[in-house]
Amino acid sequence: MRNPSRLIAIGAAGLLVAAACNSSQPQPQPTTSAANTAPAKTPVERGKYIVDTSGCNDCHTPWRMGANNQPEPDMSRFLSGHPEGMKVTKPPKTEGMWMGSMTGTFTAWAGPWGISYTANLTPDPSGLSAWDEAMFIKAIREGKHMGANARDILPPMPWLVYKNWTDDDIKAVFAYLKTITPVRNHVPDPTPPDEVAKMK
Repeated sequence: MRNPSRLIAIGAAGLLVAAACNSSQPQPQPTTSAANTAPAKTPVERGKYIVDTSGCNDCHTPWRMGANNQPEPDMSRFLSGHPEGMKVTKPPKTEGMWMGSMTGTFTAWAGPWGISYTANLTPDPSGLSAWDEAMFIKAIREGKHMGANARDILPPMPWLVYKNWTDDDIKAVFAYLKTITPVRNHVPDPTPPDEVAKMK
């Protein structure tokens, strides 16, 4: 006959092991890094955060070839748009799956709409100095240059995405853009398709 006290001891040990395995261990608390937290102290800080995280540099700051043959934004021309002195040649023909092409600066884009040039977003007279907040909001909401019954804002500007920003976000972006370094740079008007066809 088996020893009952030994069976009880083995059973108790098993229960202790099972209890230890099933006990909930304290889980580490999630941390929030400063990089993942949108500053919200002032509209200008909020605007900077939105500009920095919404790809504005991708098109509105001219790019250049940097180290290791990697393109990088030319921060001396931060958000100044397509360089006024850059002569654009006739773009490659768009056909098949190819909708468009762009210059190496990422500031001139060609497609069925013609050639579009990214705007100067600095507060220089050649940029946004003549704009007011209401004009800027209307432009983002309706995709019209200078927010009036003017020409369409052309690709690649993703205004159809940005129009979903809140009014406070658009105002914050505009407030921030008014604080950056002005860069004198007169961006050309878009080149319509019929003029592109005449280019050599």
